Amino acid sequence: MSLNHQQLFWHQAQVSKERRNNLNDHNSCVIWLTGLSASGKSSIANQLDKYMYSREIRSYVLDGDNVRHGLNKDLGFSPQDRKENIRRIGEVARLFVDAGLITIAAFISPYREDRQMVRSMFPAGDFIEVYVKCSIDVCEQRDPKGLYKMARTNQVKEFTGISAPYEVSEKPELVIETDKQTIEESVMQLIDYLQTHGYLSYQEP
Repeated sequence: MSLNHQQLFWHQAQVSKERRNNLNDHNSCVIWLTGLSASGKSSIANQLDKYMYSREIRSYVLDGDNVRHGLNKDLGFSPQDRKENIRRIGEVARLFVDAGLITIAAFISPYREDRQMVRSMFPAGDFIEVYVKCSIDVCEQRDPKGLYKMARTNQVKEFTGISAPYEVSEKPELVIETDKQTIEESVMQLIDYLQTHGYLSYQEP
C-alpha cells in the first residue's frame, strides 16, 4: 500500500518563526523582485544581501538562474513550466521565512497570477512584491547574456518581453526604477522600506 497526501501531516516546530525573529532582532519576510531580464533584479538582490551581511542581518538570495541549475533543472520555459518554477520557489521561500531569514527572490515571474499564488502562501506582511521597472530598450542595451539579441532573431523561444508577455504588477509594495537610478540607490530605497515598515531597526549607514 502506498501513502497518499491524506496520510501526511504538517509537523509544528517547537521553535516558532516569532522566536527566531526575536533572536535575530529583525522580522523575516520574502522580498520578491520581479521584472524583465536585465532589469537589475539579481544585482539588487546580491547588493542587498551584502548590505544585510555587513550588519549581521540574516538573509539569503534565491536567484532564478541558480535555482534552474538544481531544484528546477527539469523545467523549461513554457507557461506551465514557468508556473511550476515559481510555485516551487514560493514553497522554498516560505520555509526560509519560517526559519527567520530575510529571503530575497530574484525571478522574472512574468505572470500576475503566479505572483499572486506565491503571495497567498504567506501571512499578510510576509510577502513584499518589488517591481523592478526598467524600459525594454535599456534592458536590451545591458543584455549581459545576449538573450534579447537571440530572441529578436528567433534563436530563443518564449522570451519574456519579446515573444512572451510580462504582466506588470498592479499593486506592488514597492517600485524601483533601475533605468533612472543606480543599484546602490535602489538598494537604499529597499532598506528604507524595510526600516519604515518595521522589518529592520534603524541603523547608521
